[in-house]
Amino acid sequence: MKPLRALLDRIGHHFEPGGRYERLYPLWEAIDTGLYTPPKVTRGAAHVRDALDLKRMMILVVLAALPCVLMAMFNTGLQANLALDPAKAGALEGWRHAVIGALGVGYSPQSWLANVVHGALYFLPLYILTMAVGGFWEVLFAVVRKVEVNEGFFVTGLLFPLILPPTTPLWQAAIAISFGVVLAKEVFGGTGMNFVNPALAARAFLFFAYPASMSGDQVWTAVPPGAAVDGYSGATLLAQMRQMSTPFDGVGPGWWNAFIGLEPGSMGETSALACLIGALVIAFTGVGSWRTMIAVTLGTVGMSLLFNAVGSATNPWFAVPFWWHMVLGGWAFAAAFMVTDPVTAPFSNAGKWVYGILIGALIVLIRVVNPAYPESVMLVILFMNVMAPLIDHVFVRANVRRRQQRLQQQQAARPAGGSGGQ
Repeated sequence: MKPLRALLDRIGHHFEPGGRYERLYPLWEAIDTGLYTPPKVTRGAAHVRDALDLKRMMILVVLAALPCVLMAMFNTGLQANLALDPAKAGALEGWRHAVIGALGVGYSPQSWLANVVHGALYFLPLYILTMAVGGFWEVLFAVVRKVEVNEGFFVTGLLFPLILPPTTPLWQAAIAISFGVVLAKEVFGGTGMNFVNPALAARAFLFFAYPASMSGDQVWTAVPPGAAVDGYSGATLLAQMRQMSTPFDGVGPGWWNAFIGLEPGSMGETSALACLIGALVIAFTGVGSWRTMIAVTLGTVGMSLLFNAVGSATNPWFAVPFWWHMVLGGWAFAAAFMVTDPVTAPFSNAGKWVYGILIGALIVLIRVVNPAYPESVMLVILFMNVMAPLIDHVFVRANVRRRQQRLQQQQAARPAGGSGGQ
């Protein structure tokens, strides 16, 4: 690494103010500080006592999401290999299948290696494209504004492909992440200024602009048309449960399989276990708010118990218990990584409780009473992102009024004349 350090030092002055490539300083600074510790450090007494800076925070979130990444690659490949008709495997075309053939890993669902390789060939292209396109916009805005490139996109760039179906066309992902980065973040000032989650905004853009690629039964399993075994539907567990016509008694692969994540769905959202590991990392490192996570859980439990108690003779979803809601769709992923976004959630501790409880309750409410849209997590969080400033405003104003009342009481309790000793 010494030659690389020497190279950066040798060309660094060209990017400093007054240098030939002064306008590209944000790009050079991002590369230099990304690879090495910044040369300019505090020499005197420390003024900031918290060791958690933005870069370290983003790295911790990325590490917390790694279990979801690994599960995304394994389960995407597993679902594809389970659905693939072995008699048609030899006729598959495309670069992904050429790579599988060159590596000789095959399509056996019993092989961990075959599942991971197959799934990685769908996840990694989306991830690389997201980082390239989103990173381009980040650097461009930093250069225009003459500010340093912010590390916040490392998290957005990882979370976005995790909430996509494996069959998402690359060109659609490129347009969506451009929308999320530019229109949901950069136009408001960049990282820390956005009021909605950029990854969810990009996903919502895809949902409304290209609904055929984001919904239905075929998009959740990476199998070419006509190559699946007879009778395979590809429906997610949430979609299967939506078709219930008898009282709920557990469906599909069972709760444990749903908790592990062995089901079709968005690549990183299927495993509640992986999300739980990530949530524990985020909570114990202080990167995200444990209050918000618990509040979402309480909201889900409370609303589920309410519907269980009310009951319905025509809607089996009234009887779905809360522990099923927590392993369906994107609930677990959202509770770990989306609602804990410190920028788009309320800043007040009391506001975090209200914010989380409303998210958990609304998710269950829409799942139960809205037959047309069972997966409500994305839009619920975006709606509450918009409401977060109002929630903070209410609690801040209430706190100000309490302080004013205490001040008035203290002034009223003072003796007339001020000092009382004369």
